[in-house]
Amino acid sequence: MQKEMIIVLDFGGQYNQLIARRVRECNVYAEVHPYTLDLEKIKAMNPKGIIFTGGPNSVYDPSSPIYDKAIFDIGVPILGICYGSQLVAHLLDGKVETAPVSEYGYTETTVDRSSILFKDVEEKTITWMSHTDYISEVPEGFVRTAYTDVCPIAAMECPERKFYATQFHPEVMHTKEGQKMLRNFVYDVCGCKGDWQMGSFVEETIKSIREKVGDGKVLCALSGGVDSSVAAVLLSKAIGKQLTCVFVDHGLLRKNEGDEVEAVFGPEGPYELNFIRVNAQQRYYDKLKGVTEPEEKRKIIGEEFIRVFEEEAKKIGSVDFLVQGTIYPDVIESGLGKSAVIKSHHNVGGLPDVVDFKEIIEPLRMLFKDEVRKAGLELGIPEYLVYRQPFPGPGLGIRIIGEVTEEKVRIVQDADAIYREEIAKAGLDKGLGQYFAGLTNMRSVGVMGDFRTYDYAVALRAVNTSDFMTAECAEIPYEVLFKVTSRIINEVKGVNRVMYDLTSKPPGTIEFE
Repeated sequence: MQKEMIIVLDFGGQYNQLIARRVRECNVYAEVHPYTLDLEKIKAMNPKGIIFTGGPNSVYDPSSPIYDKAIFDIGVPILGICYGSQLVAHLLDGKVETAPVSEYGYTETTVDRSSILFKDVEEKTITWMSHTDYISEVPEGFVRTAYTDVCPIAAMECPERKFYATQFHPEVMHTKEGQKMLRNFVYDVCGCKGDWQMGSFVEETIKSIREKVGDGKVLCALSGGVDSSVAAVLLSKAIGKQLTCVFVDHGLLRKNEGDEVEAVFGPEGPYELNFIRVNAQQRYYDKLKGVTEPEEKRKIIGEEFIRVFEEEAKKIGSVDFLVQGTIYPDVIESGLGKSAVIKSHHNVGGLPDVVDFKEIIEPLRMLFKDEVRKAGLELGIPEYLVYRQPFPGPGLGIRIIGEVTEEKVRIVQDADAIYREEIAKAGLDKGLGQYFAGLTNMRSVGVMGDFRTYDYAVALRAVNTSDFMTAECAEIPYEVLFKVTSRIINEVKGVNRVMYDLTSKPPGTIEFE
């Protein structure tokens, strides 16, 4: 059975992934595609609705992304957001102008509650604005459905053709009732029933894996993190003993993590998995010697990762497929269509050009992090594994600024272990999206006892996030930070300074590199 789908056409907006995430929160499947997606392909995908994202451009700039006007004739509901709303007006012969007063941030907005888009929304509500241009005249057949003090058309619609547009961003949490608006669009305008359920995803994925693999052999890249663990159990449910899981200890794991992974997934663990541990610590340290550029480190780690698997595959015999725990944020941040590349992931952008496998299987490729956790629970994976702290594929290699050495790895492992221990003791671990210690490349003068020191600075990071596409710095109580700082400086050799990172995402990323 084909699932309902909303297509999110990306016009360069910073919130494109978030729009898809919010739609999925309504139990309706959504995919992000570049604005260059061919109209015939859109028709073939049979979407229930289309959303035009925001973007930094002006519709009157010749180089701005524009779409074929014929998209309005295919009979599919459309919602334009920010730049997307201006594009709807522009393509349908409305009028877009440079606003006399730009709007940024929280804005009181008056809405027409008779509009289906604003059903159950307060007449005066708070929205998040970010625009320089605005719609000054609606196209023929449209009516204004919202306004602000300086924006005469904050929303418009043509209900007969099921076209809607908002100058503000309903997808961000700053728009107080934005999720209601999106839900109204996907259910009341597009007629979706909400068939995107994790139970059916797991069932359908297991079935499709069996069909794809047949009697072939499969090698799974198992890191012990949430994503690869869920992928491994998913594969084991589908093909059993045809699966071999290889865990590469690249020496860039958290303290004692290699042994912990083996205890869970190894021969003594609860899962029916063929488990192989490869201790390749020195091999990675040698490859990373002298390398300081973040992307180069990622690619080296990624390529070496694949080479280790190729070697293990040859030892096992003929292997047809490689499984990886790639998830949707990895795909998007590694560059989706025309989107900007934020960073390469070893399981997406960092793959070498030649991989000695028939095909790579990525069963979680279209899931956000919290959806991966839901899938894990559906598979019966214990909660303590499902809600384990996220850990990047390149490991501590991207939590160490600059060159990676065995000594630096020891420092960050010890500091991170103290930080995680104190966070748990304070009862804060369940409420945080992600938290860890990283090592900066800054060294500074300090005094410890009667001696002058010249040691490293550790940076602590903690964020609140539901989807890992955006994140806010977490407010860790001062007494906890003070205790963590005191312990790190006293217990971790090579550190004389500790800092706390207050950066949100955007503009930063959750990881340091």
